[in-house]
Amino acid sequence: MNRRVDRWWYGASRPLWILWPLAWLYRYVAERRKHKALATRATGAAFAAPVIVVGNITAGGTGKSPLTAWLVETLRNEGWRPVILTRGYGGRAEHYPVEVINGMSANVAGDEPVMLASMTGCPVVVDPKRVRGAAWAIEQQLGDILVCDDGLQHYQLPRQLEIAVFDGERGVGNGAPIPVGPMREPVSRLATVDFVVFNGEPKTPLAITHPNLYVMNLQPRALRHLGSGEIRELSWLSGKQVKAVAGIGNPSRFFNTLNELGAIVQGNSFPDHYQFRRDDLQVEEGQLLVMTAKDAVKCQAFAHDRCWVLEVAATLPQSFREALLLAVKSIN
Repeated sequence: MNRRVDRWWYGASRPLWILWPLAWLYRYVAERRKHKALATRATGAAFAAPVIVVGNITAGGTGKSPLTAWLVETLRNEGWRPVILTRGYGGRAEHYPVEVINGMSANVAGDEPVMLASMTGCPVVVDPKRVRGAAWAIEQQLGDILVCDDGLQHYQLPRQLEIAVFDGERGVGNGAPIPVGPMREPVSRLATVDFVVFNGEPKTPLAITHPNLYVMNLQPRALRHLGSGEIRELSWLSGKQVKAVAGIGNPSRFFNTLNELGAIVQGNSFPDHYQFRRDDLQVEEGQLLVMTAKDAVKCQAFAHDRCWVLEVAATLPQSFREALLLAVKSIN
């Protein structure tokens, strides 16, 4: 997301108020598409496997992928065989559906699918048409439960559980629809989701109420050398000069984490899903370069010897785990 737009959307005011006619049009078109998709879904058969949808009602990154990784690991520990469904934003596959395989380029499958496949080791099926991808995954007997990453507005996909994710620092921003604000759907949409998860403690007064609201934290785990795979402890970063690059929804969160680990950080933010080039990774004498796992999958081919990846993992309260598993078990 453009940093200027990010400031306009996630501040308290609405400097783009002049675009309200476009916001009304956006909301009208979105509602029409929703009703049409729901009508189509109502006439179709449900899948032979439960579907959990993870998504958001705001534009930009919120932490959906780390939550998806946590979900499939939790389900796998309970004996399920989860499959991740994803659009594959930024990928250019020759055909769909496509299953992410070891060594597949992010240019083909998209950065998040390649990252999720590497992080979780479970099947990841990429298809802009999630219904087709879901049907194919079941036909291929890849698993027995489907987790759709970023599918809250993909209403043609039948689902049994919905989880809405918010960035704790940004919340709903100015609360206005796109393009005046960041809202894909109104806050009232949350009345129909099963769980709401905040990525980090909310920093502003909540405009959101929900009976099943939980806080997720992304905990840094280790540093991984992008070339060799060598693992180092987080304490190794303390006092080091670091050039940090991030093409994610909220780069400042990543930079702040590195600062908290004791690094002396020069932050370089890029648009979400940015296609990095060799020149973007240049460092000064004595600097290390540290990036996110999502960005690393796009830089493997041209990374230099000072490129490191900060590995993080989602942590959620036991109460959420118990409520989620109870909800999954109650699905007929």
